[in-house]
Amino acid sequence: MKQIAVFGSTGSIGTQTLDEVRRHPEDFSVCALSAHTNRWLFFEQIREFRPRCALLSGTDLGEVPEDLRFCQFYRADELSLMARECGADQVMVCVSGVAGLDITLAARQAGKTILLANKETLVAGGELVMQACPEEKGLPTLLPVDSEHSAIFQCLQGRAGNPVSRIFLTASGGPFRTWPREKIALATREEALNHPTWHMGRKITVDSASMFNKALEIIEARWLFSVAPEQIEVVVHPQSIIHSMVGFADGAVLAQLGVADMRVPILYAMTYPGRMDSGVPFPDFAALGQMTFEKADAERFPALRLAYEALRAGGAACCELNAANEVAVYAFLQGWMPFGRIYECVEETLSRLGALPAATLDDIHQADFRARRTAMELLHIDYIR
Repeated sequence: MKQIAVFGSTGSIGTQTLDEVRRHPEDFSVCALSAHTNRWLFFEQIREFRPRCALLSGTDLGEVPEDLRFCQFYRADELSLMARECGADQVMVCVSGVAGLDITLAARQAGKTILLANKETLVAGGELVMQACPEEKGLPTLLPVDSEHSAIFQCLQGRAGNPVSRIFLTASGGPFRTWPREKIALATREEALNHPTWHMGRKITVDSASMFNKALEIIEARWLFSVAPEQIEVVVHPQSIIHSMVGFADGAVLAQLGVADMRVPILYAMTYPGRMDSGVPFPDFAALGQMTFEKADAERFPALRLAYEALRAGGAACCELNAANEVAVYAFLQGWMPFGRIYECVEETLSRLGALPAATLDDIHQADFRARRTAMELLHIDYIR
C-alpha cells in the first residue's frame, strides 16, 4: 500500500486525488493533508482519511475539534517541514503558487516521489527541480499530473528508442479562440471566466483565456522532457480530446486521447508504471463526429511569444514571467485594469528586470519577489492579499 501526502487537498486536483484513494482503498493510504483556507472541508477530509499529520496554511486553524486530535497539526509556515517528515511514498503537489517549489524540493530531500500538479514549481525552478529528481532504480521520481504533460509522458512510453523530434501541446483555445486581438484586449471578467471546456479556479481560467496557462506549459515541457524550446509547438484543438502528441524522428506521431477528466492523469501518476481503473468513460467518437486543429496565434495571444523569449533569456526569466502574470491576473480579477494589460505588464516586468540569477532556491525567491514588486509598481498596486 502506497502512503500518499496531498498538498492542496481541498482544491480540484486534491479532491479528485482523494476520490481515487477512496476508489482504491487497498492500494493507497493518506498520511498527510494540507489545505489553504477551506477549514470545514479540510476537517472533513481528516475525519475520513485519518492522516498522521496535517497543515492549514492560509487561515487560522482555530481550536482543533476533539475528534481530530489524533492528527499532528503543523504550523502554517511548516509546509516544507511536513513534506520531509510526513512519511509519504508519494507527494501530490497541487497547491497554487511558488510554495509548490519549496514543497517539492523538501520532499525530494527526504527521497519521496513527486506527483506534480503545480505549474510554478517547474516554471520558477525547472533546473533545480530536475537536478533534484533523477531516476531511481529505472523509475522517475517526478511524475507529471497536468493533462498535457501526462499525455506526453504516456506517449513517450511507446517510443522504444525512437528520438523525439517535436512535442505538440494541445490547447482548447479558451473563450477567446476566435476573437480579434482588439476585442480580446477589452474582455470582461465574466467573459474571461467562461471557459468552454474545463471547470477550474478563477486564476487558471483567466490564464487559459490569455493562454498564459499554455505559456507556462511550454516552459514545463522544456524541463520535464529535456527538449529545446523550438521543439515545442502549441496546437489549438477545441474539442480537447487529444491531450497532447509527440512526433518522433522517423515521422511517427503518438497521441494520448480521452475525455476531459483529470482522474486519468491523476491515477496514472499514482500507479505508474502500472494502471488502474479510474472510472472515466471512453469518448463517444461517433457522437463527436470530428476533431479540428488550428495554428496557435502568438499575435493575438502574446503569452506564447513571451514564454519562448523567457526560455531563451535563461536565468530566472521564467520565474519573473510567472510572478508578474500572477500580479496582473489578480489586478484584472479585481477590476483594476483591462484584460490586455496582463500581457503588457508581464512584458514590461521582464524588460525592466532582465534575466536575474537562478542558481539557488534563494535566487528564485528573490527573483519572484522582485518581479512581483515590479509588476505592482507598473500597475500602481500597493498591496495584494
